[in-house]
Amino acid sequence: MPHRVVDFFRASTHTVENQVSVLAKKTHSSSRRRDSPNGRAVRGRSELLSADVSSEEDTEEREAHTPPYTPRMKMADSRTNSFTSDSHSNSHKEKEHGHHHHRITFPGIHFGRSNKESHVHRPATLDWKLESPPIIMYGNTETSTGALLSGQLFLDIKDEALEIDSLVATLNIRITQKRPFANHCNECTSQCTELKKWCLLEHPLVMTKGQHSFPFSVLLDGHLPASMDTPLAAITYEFKAEAVAQNTPSTISPIKLEKIIDVKRALPVSEAPHHSVRVFPPTNIKASAHYPNVIHPIGRYNLALRLDGIAKLNARVNTIEYWRLKKLTWRLEETVKTIAPACGRHSPKPTAEDSNQSKGIVRSDTRVIGEKTLFNGWKSNYTSATDSYVELELEYDVAKHAKAACDTKSQDGTEVTHQLMVEMVVSQEWAPVNKPSLVTHTGVGRILRMHFGTVLTERGGIGISWDNEAPPIYQDVPPSPPAYSHEMLMGLDASIAELIEPLDYGFGGHPPPPFVTDAIPDEHQTTSSEGR
Repeated sequence: MPHRVVDFFRASTHTVENQVSVLAKKTHSSSRRRDSPNGRAVRGRSELLSADVSSEEDTEEREAHTPPYTPRMKMADSRTNSFTSDSHSNSHKEKEHGHHHHRITFPGIHFGRSNKESHVHRPATLDWKLESPPIIMYGNTETSTGALLSGQLFLDIKDEALEIDSLVATLNIRITQKRPFANHCNECTSQCTELKKWCLLEHPLVMTKGQHSFPFSVLLDGHLPASMDTPLAAITYEFKAEAVAQNTPSTISPIKLEKIIDVKRALPVSEAPHHSVRVFPPTNIKASAHYPNVIHPIGRYNLALRLDGIAKLNARVNTIEYWRLKKLTWRLEETVKTIAPACGRHSPKPTAEDSNQSKGIVRSDTRVIGEKTLFNGWKSNYTSATDSYVELELEYDVAKHAKAACDTKSQDGTEVTHQLMVEMVVSQEWAPVNKPSLVTHTGVGRILRMHFGTVLTERGGIGISWDNEAPPIYQDVPPSPPAYSHEMLMGLDASIAELIEPLDYGFGGHPPPPFVTDAIPDEHQTTSSEGR
């Protein structure tokens, strides 16, 4: 690659030199100056553009005695005007040794990283604080009452005063299809639905320096899906806030805040473990398993398994046939089903047959979120044909690296389910009844598989939804209103005039009699009103 760059500069340089030399001969033929051959120097590319140009004879002699031209791009402030004789000798030495080092300089080009994060003065910033507990919906989508989300939005003004035209906050749910209906289509890939919008400022307002808070709250419906990230689809809840300041000579960009809210769902957990029995014909093997029906992403769980009917007496040859357990593998599987909707541009035209059918493609994916293989660790008994059994208790959990999604079933067609698969490999052996230690392998084997439905859900915490929460109880406060005293109850029978102290003692300094308005004559009332 370096030799190609050199050839390019050499060809371009000779072309420019020839053109400039011919032009110089025509314009400055009268003022040519001959130099001696030994003192004449090779002009660089930058000096050839000047007024001093060598003659045609000097050029021919220079081409005969000088080595091939090696380009050197000089800086604008270079002080050297020509190559010295040492440079010619060095170039001959380099040719003899076969070393060619080419160094090209680009003075006007800088390859350093630019400071993109330059300091920009921001007149205000946005921040938030959630006051509600972690958002957990209790129960399935049909029975859940939802969850409360409440918090405060803080607008911190840095300047002395700033006029804010509008302050708007929105809560959206975004569903991202990782295998969309049409590839490279944003509308098919992402669907965003607005759940709530807050207009926190009804009209423009001038705000002083400091922090200003704006409360917000919303009730999330129980049918909404929980946040998840699967190989087929991802569901996220986005909180966005935007404050628009008044336009000034230096336009201020809108102040924005974007946050992701984690929404979870907790399903009820049964206290008693689930019991499952499975028979594997044509053998007499019967498997009995006890396991929890509901598990959580964090934690380890036990499965108790017992195999009966693993031995059979063959009275014709007086032998016992055994099924010996060789290997056991447990695996947690996650199945995701979703419908990839089509946007308006890619949706097919409905026909009379499928007019009611939803527009979209059904996607399905199954992956393993936990697995382990055991070759020992169980207890076996082969003493007799009737009392032979195998017992074991294994632990299983969700792998730490697996981003498992909890069980859900939403209205848009997204469904997530889990199951525990247990696979056992057994081989057949036989031994004489009198000598059970003389075991002989028959070479017959079987694979026994069992599938247990499992529900993966988040932990419920206190397990009480927002509508079942009791109001707080404060210390030293009775549950009922305070009772009235005995004196006040006795005084209720007295008249109102006796209980109320008069404020003005008129009529000669004596307190007026009860119901004084009835004792005053009509003439006096008229006179007093006229005097007033």
